Amino acid sequence: MRTSLRKRFWLEAALATITSILFVITLFWKDWIEIVFGVDPDLGNGLLEWSIVGTLLVVTIVLLVLTRYEWRRIRIAPGQG
Repeated sequence: MRTSLRKRFWLEAALATITSILFVITLFWKDWIEIVFGVDPDLGNGLLEWSIVGTLLVVTIVLLVLTRYEWRRIRIAPGQG
């Protein structure tokens, strides 16, 4: 039986952490895109920022589910259910 976590787990966990941090930053500080990149692609109406918030939320949830799957794969030994 293999008892160590795969690199996939660590990659998914790291990406979930990064996307969740970006989600929170974008949720509370919506104009960081304009400040960092020096452009205003949506001309100030906020549509891009809300699209990014929604996308980051979905990506974070998917990554957390995949990470949980990897964690449970290791915790439940074959034949135990």
